[in-house]
Amino acid sequence: MSVVGFDFGNESGVVAVARQRGIDVVLNDESKRETPAVVCFGEKQRFLGTAGAASSMMNPKNTISQIKRLIGRLFLDPELQSDLKALPFTVTEGPDGFPLIHARYLGEMRAFTPTQVLGMVFSDLKSIAEKNLNAAVVDCCIGIPVYFTDLQRRAVVDAATIAGLHPLRLIHETTATALAYGIYKTDLPENDQLNVAFVDIGHASMQVCIAGFKKGQLKILAHSFDRCLGGRDFDEVLFLHFAAKFKDEYKIDVFQNARACLRLRAACEKLKKVLSANPEAPLNIECLMDEKDVRGFIKREEFEQISIPILERVKKPLEKALADAGLGIENIYAVEVVGSGSRVPTLIKILTEFFGKEPRRTMNASECVAKGAALQCAILSPTFKVREFQVNESFAFPIALSWKGSAPDAQNGAADNQQSTIVFPKGNPIPSVKALTFYRSGTFTVDVQYADVSELVAPAKISTYTIGPFQATTKGERAKLKVKVRLNLHGIVSVESATLLDEEEVEVPVAQEPAKETTKMETDEVPSGAAPPSSTETDVNMQDTKGTADASGVENGVPDSGDKPVQMETDSKAEAPKKKVKKINIPVSELVYGGMPAADVQKAVEKEFELALQDRVMEETKDKKNAVESYVYDMRNKLNDRYHGFVTDSEREQFAAKLQETEDWLYEDGEDETKGVYIAKLEELKKQGDPIEERYKEFTERGSIIDQLVYCINSYREAAVSNDPKFDHIELPEKQKVVNECVETEAWLREKKQQQDTLPKYANPVLLSADLRRKAEALDRLCRPIMTKPKPAKPAAPETASPPPPQGTEPQPQGGESPNEHSAQNNGAGAGDEVPPESTEPMETDKSETAPGAA
Repeated sequence: MSVVGFDFGNESGVVAVARQRGIDVVLNDESKRETPAVVCFGEKQRFLGTAGAASSMMNPKNTISQIKRLIGRLFLDPELQSDLKALPFTVTEGPDGFPLIHARYLGEMRAFTPTQVLGMVFSDLKSIAEKNLNAAVVDCCIGIPVYFTDLQRRAVVDAATIAGLHPLRLIHETTATALAYGIYKTDLPENDQLNVAFVDIGHASMQVCIAGFKKGQLKILAHSFDRCLGGRDFDEVLFLHFAAKFKDEYKIDVFQNARACLRLRAACEKLKKVLSANPEAPLNIECLMDEKDVRGFIKREEFEQISIPILERVKKPLEKALADAGLGIENIYAVEVVGSGSRVPTLIKILTEFFGKEPRRTMNASECVAKGAALQCAILSPTFKVREFQVNESFAFPIALSWKGSAPDAQNGAADNQQSTIVFPKGNPIPSVKALTFYRSGTFTVDVQYADVSELVAPAKISTYTIGPFQATTKGERAKLKVKVRLNLHGIVSVESATLLDEEEVEVPVAQEPAKETTKMETDEVPSGAAPPSSTETDVNMQDTKGTADASGVENGVPDSGDKPVQMETDSKAEAPKKKVKKINIPVSELVYGGMPAADVQKAVEKEFELALQDRVMEETKDKKNAVESYVYDMRNKLNDRYHGFVTDSEREQFAAKLQETEDWLYEDGEDETKGVYIAKLEELKKQGDPIEERYKEFTERGSIIDQLVYCINSYREAAVSNDPKFDHIELPEKQKVVNECVETEAWLREKKQQQDTLPKYANPVLLSADLRRKAEALDRLCRPIMTKPKPAKPAAPETASPPPPQGTEPQPQGGESPNEHSAQNNGAGAGDEVPPESTEPMETDKSETAPGAA
């Protein structure tokens, strides 16, 4: 089972894997720890990651980046519209109101959803992990921002599915950072909570998390964020500054040229990094636009001055996190700063002033999320045994359920009314399950929505669930239904199930266990004092089902949310009438607003497979073309060097002309051919080149193999004619057989060697290395069994009958007896029977472990 953590950032991604010795960040093909989150569409294939980033300058309009900002958002989202202004590729509104990305691929314009493109990014990260582990990667944990909406979380899961991944958990990036920070701490207090503030300033957003640490656990106390405050905003400030400056000085407008915009933005990003360590920095770009070289210069003070609107927004998330956690600045033990955008000195200064202490950098700013995700994956995986460490996560947004009241009945004539209740309040633990009880006479719908959208730029409504059809068992009465709502490990809310409860009073003995158990599971859903069905159209009782007999309410050891289930009162009362509950599962259909239906996800999986196949075919075609080119250059050099004596002059000239012809073809007609054409071309060249290579190879190997065969002949012959006593037991005819074989092999070798010595190097050899090896093997096969034949065993001396030895003493082994002889004897041998040495071992053990005098 793979144990992998993915941190897919707005700009780049990081892959961490769990090994026996700890968590490692793996390297990509360029031996870098960060891989650009870029997909570039070429004429015949896609370029992912580092290859895509390398192609971005040459092909900006077909290079998709910053995909993290596009997933799960409506096209008319103001933040999305603001982001699109800085992106060079084309994005339009799809028929469902969500963005579609357009790129030229295989000679035509294609449209892709952001989820599809994110799946391509995940495919690239997955391949990096697989190459490093030399194993298939499926199970993983993925880090996501805490501000991701339900739809964005579903989009990440769908993208992972498209890439062939199975996320065990979507973990908040700040929570992953806190986990990576705390699990290695051995000095955490057992009782007093240690509060640490984690400030993550990434490429496009800022997240703040207050985490409380105790020995063996962490608890997330508060989350806050600013979705549009990151390192790229400082790049954008510099970009706008220099774009205006160059327009005045050089009369060029970079906004009119996508490639010029990309180059200036890349230069501004480098400039920002230089300013982080230096008080001033220059900016020089050759041929930026209209063949004009541009130069600029800026001081850190000026950079900070033009960045004031961004810097003023830093304190708000900090204040909100402290307020939500109910803590003061004095309660914060330490401040940890992470994220690729956190290296701006002014940001550190603001954090120092706010918290009254210097922020720490004990963690790798770019890798801590991936390492935390890999740790979480290891905790969830049975493959690794991880130190006991509990992660108590909290949800950042309140989730409500709303429904319409039943149709007006004759008794009260009430009109339809929209009712709602907050099922998962802000700060609710993840995962969690709640149960609601409804009284209904027919199919009804339930809406899942955000109770407060003030912090979100998203529609309030998440999904709608249709529960039914069903029929009340008693005519004229409403059926009682228990509806389970789950907030899963990913932070995705769904109606998990609906159950029709048919209660009827029957005489059941108190001691009858099944009835008692069933009643406990069901009656805790209707607490005493609840309004009767007739008083309101919908009787809703919400409580945490964790800790009850329903095991599905607990996931991965996450503790109770604090809501105590109402205890069944009939357990302690010896009443004769009991309620027997009959359960019937009711169908639940889901409609997620903006979500990908399962059929569309499957189509996207198949599409990704086709694209990956096309990429693989093109890579293999390039490899074959490179093989032809490499063979041409390599063989041409060797013909005039090491192969010079192994080919005739005419043959050399003819082959050299063929190589030159192939080289010319490669750069002209053969520039863009199929894989099969390159394979055929290489085979055609090898028909002429292989015999030359074979002659050279035979010449270089022949001497050492002949020496080995001669050594083998001499060794066996000397052993066969020697007077050494160790060979005395071998009969003379067998020794003569060895001598004859050695003489025969030596004569064959002499004859073949004489023939070979008369031939020039460029002639095909008559004495082949393979023939020499076969002769050596044949000689060894015949002579070895004879010359290594063991001496016969000495016959055993006749032994007089003697009484059997007393029990507990060791019988003397008979040297001349073989195990085969012993196996023919009967078990339970009497006096005089021979016992092989092997049978004495258990007896010795018995002797040492048995008390003296024991029978």
